[in-house]
Amino acid sequence: MKINLLITLILTFGLLNGCAKTDPHPMDMSQAVQSASSKADHEALAEHYEETAAEMQLKVNEHKKLLAQYEAKSYLYGKQAEDLKAHCKRLISIYESAVEENLSMAKMHRQM
Repeated sequence: MKINLLITLILTFGLLNGCAKTDPHPMDMSQAVQSASSKADHEALAEHYEETAAEMQLKVNEHKKLLAQYEAKSYLYGKQAEDLKAHCKRLISIYESAVEENLSMAKMHRQM
């Protein structure tokens, strides 16, 4: 039982560490937005935001699968099952918001 807890904690910290290092905007967005002056610049920004939204949607899908696993087999996770489910639900909400925001930014830049 302690080994399962240890493995779960290691995997959870690994997941959190991976999330912390993910930079959805690898380029300097403030500089890119400020210097955008042509239609091509705004199209490039829109494409960037759409790509980022697609990446975030993949994360939503991944966490929905994890949530389904935690819900279907919560007995495997013991007392941590509820925490894991809550964690996934929170991440799903965060990533869904990120998808919406990035698509909104893409739409604005396409209109510019």
